Amino acid sequence: MLRSIAAKRVSMTVARNLRVVPSVTRSFATEADPNANPITGKTTFGNLSDEDRIFTNLYLKHDYRLKGALKRGDWYKTKELVLKGHDWIIQEMKESGLRGRGGAGFPSGLKWSFMNKPLDGRPRYLVINADEGEPGTCKDREIMRGDPHKLIEGCLLAGSAMKANAAYIYIRGEFYQEASHLQEAINEAYAAGLIGKNACGSGYDFDVYIHRGAGAYICGEETSLIESIEGKQGKPRLKPPFPADVGLFGCPTTVTNVETVAVAPTILRRGGKWFAGFGRPRNSGTKLFCISGHVNNPCTVEEEMSIPLRELIDKHCGGVRGGWDNLLGIIPGGCSVPVIPKDICADVLMDFDALRDVNSGLGTAAVIVMDKSTDIVRAISRFAKFYRHESCGQCTPCREGTKWLETMMDRFEDGRGHPEEIDQIWELTKQIEGHTICALGDAAAWPVQGLIRHFRPELESRMADFQKTLASSASA
Repeated sequence: MLRSIAAKRVSMTVARNLRVVPSVTRSFATEADPNANPITGKTTFGNLSDEDRIFTNLYLKHDYRLKGALKRGDWYKTKELVLKGHDWIIQEMKESGLRGRGGAGFPSGLKWSFMNKPLDGRPRYLVINADEGEPGTCKDREIMRGDPHKLIEGCLLAGSAMKANAAYIYIRGEFYQEASHLQEAINEAYAAGLIGKNACGSGYDFDVYIHRGAGAYICGEETSLIESIEGKQGKPRLKPPFPADVGLFGCPTTVTNVETVAVAPTILRRGGKWFAGFGRPRNSGTKLFCISGHVNNPCTVEEEMSIPLRELIDKHCGGVRGGWDNLLGIIPGGCSVPVIPKDICADVLMDFDALRDVNSGLGTAAVIVMDKSTDIVRAISRFAKFYRHESCGQCTPCREGTKWLETMMDRFEDGRGHPEEIDQIWELTKQIEGHTICALGDAAAWPVQGLIRHFRPELESRMADFQKTLASSASA
């Protein structure tokens, strides 16, 4: 039912890559509308045209090597972009409004500027988080498989903005094909003089290395990732000092996501205002959404930020399995964000602020769709098991709290609980949330909070049924 976007997509020409103004076919707003895009005035979002897509080989329909990348416009005038200087690059990134695509949504231009300080004799590093351990997320791996040169070029440009000496790409160990394609692309870039000594002929020396992780979820946290690269246990560091001051090997470091860096070359070629012309204010640009679960056609697709969730599913996934009325709930940003029920899903927009307003989050934009055949209590219980297993055990609230969440949710699956325990587990999540060094504690707490917030009657009904079964057994 869903037409293949990749099959209809043709290799983009250099001229198209330099387009500055996106096509505008949607409705416009009055100046007083706070949700109107400040560049285009649009108030409705989505329906991204093929010529405005950044990632044009997500489905590996074309050549992922250097020859194919050059045809798609990668590495075009990269030397000129580097020579414009770090201040220009950072200003363009700030103007684009790009927020981190790894889940936190921190303004990327501002984050990069933390490294824009006088050199003190220490080397500087850019670290790319390609671990992608969030369940339901499969966007970064598609970039590394199909568009690895976009990531490498992005590393060069981001590194020059930060005056970095090298980039370390920390990739999940299970991503064998992705790592192979990425290493092949790195070798090609070195051979062509695009990176290494005098990268692109710019006079700037920049190296790129791959570091394979062991598949630990906790290493998705930036300081834990740094510890892992250094050969230590993947456990988060206390902050301050922040990585921009004391990071990898004790040197200034910026850790950022694959997608965040990979979009940078296109933003710099087309201009920050071009990217800011998509989405609502504070939610600019295009975004990779990976939709899985009970849809007719699971996929990873690039769309405009602030697209309605229902439109995203209906247009690109052929709708919910069994129709929209068969929908139970959706987890919009990977399993670490709270589930939202059908009535909220119908109107919510897919961006950071809209999902925050409904007590959920965009996260990694990993949309997990659950129809009415789903045992929602069992699903959240499975998440609790995952977070208990992945906790590094450094923080007491997380180490002990995730174990209690797992134990209590195990009982709730069968209804072996009492209604007052629902309030107890809610209080437990609040004692975990915000009381740990990293955000894994929050990630463990939020799914349970979403379950209680929207599906408490299901928990109470299951407990009542279990008590009736016990009573019947006793009387027999």
